[in-house]
Amino acid sequence: MSGIFDKSVFNADVFAAYTLTVPRTKRNELLRAGVLRTRPDLAAMFPEQAGGNYVVIPMFGRLTGTPDKYDGQTDITATSIDSYSQGMVAHGAAKAFTEKDFLTSITGADFMPQIASQIVNYWDDYRQAVLLAALKGIFSTTDALSQTFVTKHTYNATLSTASPDPINPNLNPKAVNATTLNSAIQQASGDNKNIYTVAIMHSAVATNLENLNLLKYVLYNDANGMISNTNIGQWNGRTVFVDDSMPFNGTNYTTYILGAGAFDYADLPVKVPFEPYRDPKTAGGQDYLYSRNRELLSPYGFHFTKAAMATLSPDISELEMGANWQVVHNVDNTMAFDHKAIPIVRIISEG
Repeated sequence: MSGIFDKSVFNADVFAAYTLTVPRTKRNELLRAGVLRTRPDLAAMFPEQAGGNYVVIPMFGRLTGTPDKYDGQTDITATSIDSYSQGMVAHGAAKAFTEKDFLTSITGADFMPQIASQIVNYWDDYRQAVLLAALKGIFSTTDALSQTFVTKHTYNATLSTASPDPINPNLNPKAVNATTLNSAIQQASGDNKNIYTVAIMHSAVATNLENLNLLKYVLYNDANGMISNTNIGQWNGRTVFVDDSMPFNGTNYTTYILGAGAFDYADLPVKVPFEPYRDPKTAGGQDYLYSRNRELLSPYGFHFTKAAMATLSPDISELEMGANWQVVHNVDNTMAFDHKAIPIVRIISEG
């Protein structure tokens, strides 16, 4: 006889102790792609600035201006360096997990150690969700000075008007092909396109590249001298990470091309990160594990405006709002940070 109690399956007659966990399928490749730049200096700034949840980082512009003639007659004119500022916000989140004593009594298994063992993966899932929300947000900005970034750093293959290949009519001209990545990063950053190091894509896009023999896998010689596959793919020299959490709207896929330091990251302290709690009364007794997390994940070259943030910490939906983002501006809002230096590109395709 079998049954279900508190969403946990057990056999009421013969029950073997739980030794397996539901297989983990989330890959969180954004966190492993080497695009986070750890900034402990930012963590130190939060207590020093008002509110403790938002910091403003000054940035210096570049020297500009045309030199004057040095001819004994022309006065020398002076120009100053533009100053910029970048606002960064702290993301705070908390979650509790609980199990009833009665569940242990009838199954013989203690679920709390299993819950505790999965906390790191749980926060990794949330952290990747924050990164994806921020990426959606910066490409949704309606700020006038940010539109050059949005336009130049978006390569939309679905707008292609090319006809199907006469030799292979099954090839979709609106999917990625041999020239897509190189064209996308050149459009975004011109002669600075070498800042891009990784491509993070849905498995459908990666499969398309494999079918076109465009995804090359790095090989190595093993201890026996045999050539083996590392399963590390490269597309036009950029390391490929495959992750089905990349955006897909039912028709179009979004692939992100990123460079080192695409996001600034800082682990921010909380008073009590993990906290067990015992409730002996409710439902005959139950245990809780509370977890709290606070950190900074900020896309390089972008200012968080707080224009649509209801509390001291933005949630996922607020990070997705274009109103909360703009490319870093100078102090009088006449000039934006050079978009060519921002190592973030998106490719939209049908595969």
